[in-house]
Amino acid sequence: MKSMIVRIDNKKPVVALESTVIAHGLPYPANLEVARKMEEVIRKEGAIPATIGILNGEIIVGMTEEEVKKLIEASPKKTGVREIPYIAGKKLSGDTTVSATVRIASMAGIDVFVTGGIGGFHRGVFDISQDLIELSRTGAIVVSAGAKSILDLQKTVELLETLGVVVVGFKTDEFPAFYTRESGIKLNMRVDSIEEIVSIYKEMKEMNYTSSLLVVNPVPEENEIAPGKLENWIKKAEKEAMERKISGKELTPFLLSKLAEYSGKETVKANIALLLNNAELGAKIAIELKE
Repeated sequence: MKSMIVRIDNKKPVVALESTVIAHGLPYPANLEVARKMEEVIRKEGAIPATIGILNGEIIVGMTEEEVKKLIEASPKKTGVREIPYIAGKKLSGDTTVSATVRIASMAGIDVFVTGGIGGFHRGVFDISQDLIELSRTGAIVVSAGAKSILDLQKTVELLETLGVVVVGFKTDEFPAFYTRESGIKLNMRVDSIEEIVSIYKEMKEMNYTSSLLVVNPVPEENEIAPGKLENWIKKAEKEAMERKISGKELTPFLLSKLAEYSGKETVKANIALLLNNAELGAKIAIELKE
């Protein structure tokens, strides 16, 4: 693909990282600091980080720190898998969501992708993230802290099941809810080691599964936010979004920014902690996959 620059060696363990969390998921300058720390965590474990984004129409797999800064300064468009050809074709800049990053990582031959939380079924409206569809048709190991707490998690989990996405809880029997370790939604598949994750993924490859293996990894206990307190903030943010008629791609970033405001940045701290926690797990999986 002429418009794709790949700066990775697939003979080595590689971990793909999205750019939406940098451009839209976290406030400045925490976003740049977290991007750097996630790459540091992955390298410390012995794997290679590959941040993915689109800069002036070029899809880049393995962005440099300077390119990440340029992407943020370019006021990039939030890019799901559907928008990739539009952004690339018009020579625009875009930060890649889960769906876009999984697709591009797969094209580049990367098996492991780390994110914070996947998108899903929004509460109260018929708004379903492209992430769920893409996870059902593109094979990769995706590490996340479940789905974002602002979503209808029950419907999100049910749709993942309907779409045939293999979801395993890493040392948990419940689907985690991003800022909180538990959601009350039971999982019927659990793993307790890196070896089990890799073994399941290899079986999926042998059986020609096209879907991803979603590994849900709860936020560290010390960084968890009390569910009751969080729910109050979410309802307040939803009310404001409705009053301001915010929807579509703008809804998730708006709600997350409001949660950060209401919580005195407590949600930002939890978000950073779970991202770094997922980066560590993803690196270990990538290394085991190459052994």
